[in-house]
Amino acid sequence: MAKPSSFSCTECGATTAKWAGQCEACGAWNSITEDQPLSAGPGKSLGLARGRKVPLTELSTSEAPPPRTCSNVAELDRVLGGGLVPASVTLVGGDPGIGKSTLLLQAAAAFTRRGMRTVYVSGEEAAAQIRMRASRLGLEKATVKLAAETNLRDILTTLEADTPDLVIVDSIQTMWLDTVTSAPGSVAQVRAAAHELTTFAKTRNVAVILVGHVTKDGQIAGPRVIEHMVDTVLYFEGERGHPFRILRAVKNRFGPADEIGVFEMTGAGLSQVSNPSALFLADRGAPVAGSAVFAGIEGTRPVLCEFQALVAPAPHGQPRRSVVGWDGGRLAMILAVLESRCGIPFAGLDVYLNVAGGLRVSEPAADLAVAAALLSAREDVALPPETVVFGEISLSGAIRPVSQTENRLKEARKLGFSNAILPKGSKTGSGNESTLQTMADLTTFVGDLFGAG
Repeated sequence: MAKPSSFSCTECGATTAKWAGQCEACGAWNSITEDQPLSAGPGKSLGLARGRKVPLTELSTSEAPPPRTCSNVAELDRVLGGGLVPASVTLVGGDPGIGKSTLLLQAAAAFTRRGMRTVYVSGEEAAAQIRMRASRLGLEKATVKLAAETNLRDILTTLEADTPDLVIVDSIQTMWLDTVTSAPGSVAQVRAAAHELTTFAKTRNVAVILVGHVTKDGQIAGPRVIEHMVDTVLYFEGERGHPFRILRAVKNRFGPADEIGVFEMTGAGLSQVSNPSALFLADRGAPVAGSAVFAGIEGTRPVLCEFQALVAPAPHGQPRRSVVGWDGGRLAMILAVLESRCGIPFAGLDVYLNVAGGLRVSEPAADLAVAAALLSAREDVALPPETVVFGEISLSGAIRPVSQTENRLKEARKLGFSNAILPKGSKTGSGNESTLQTMADLTTFVGDLFGAG
């Protein structure tokens, strides 16, 4: 059986079942052409049915930047890229008990003070529990609307009746969609709920913030497609033994990624930290062996932190490698380079490495600071006082320059550090060159600071 054909007018777009010399709709001659199938692959295809024409624009088309609403919480606004964008969807993940609900309740109160109508929907706590937390934080007078519900159909019906400016859903894993047969928290439910809330945000011009549970590996639980759906992905990090919390942007369509905001957990909630470098170095005393100060970059801001290393004989001949706040695989690489290129063995020695203050460092520029801390601990020799270290180490033992050297040095000088050890060839700007020690390779670095080893 032959497939039916479809014809359309190239002038006005009118369709007809057969060819004709003149279009009956607009009267144009020789404008009727046969339509080709939209897709011709095996199996099901789009067929001949035509859709609407999508408007096309040029790359040179200029558009105004999206409007933003600032919360007046500088650390939160920094991570969001300057404020909250309407119709945006933000996903916030973090370990249980780290302070996600506290942060978002404080954020909700801050945005209401800026005139935004805010609804806080909790699928984990009753409204009375949220009021108790708000009372403890001194936010009981904030005009935030509360709801304790997990049925997404009921939630969206309520929101459509009186559309707010901001909706906070805590958490996406507790939402239940009656069109999906699986249990709440399953892959299908989480994907469908995230899709419905994202569609609601885009069609109603409402900003939506979703809270997401994380796995034991620290990744947001559920299908990875959720992170692709949303506009911004934030991780709330911190060690339980430290009061400091880091809000890190790993994805942001409206601002820079890898930006961080620093908070301190207190009895009255989370307070923002405007100078994290001074906070991370606050408890640092006199220089001791195994300590090195690293001048890093987190997003757009320079942050100084302390690497602490301890090297001790392995009691049972099976050396341990323990790392907190840094990549364990990169530590193994640094140890291999020190042994292979510099002849400094770590066999039979336990190695412990820690980033003070609970900060997590991921940039390769910390390689040289880690090597300095390890060598200082192994040789029991403290680094020169008031010294910061940064640089990337290659497998050949060369020390490679890193980006934003001037910003790193400026932050170090602001905190009273007068010396810096950095890669050769770095752009240092107009700083005092006499206080800078440039190193081209790891062998020179070891020889100048710790002798031949």
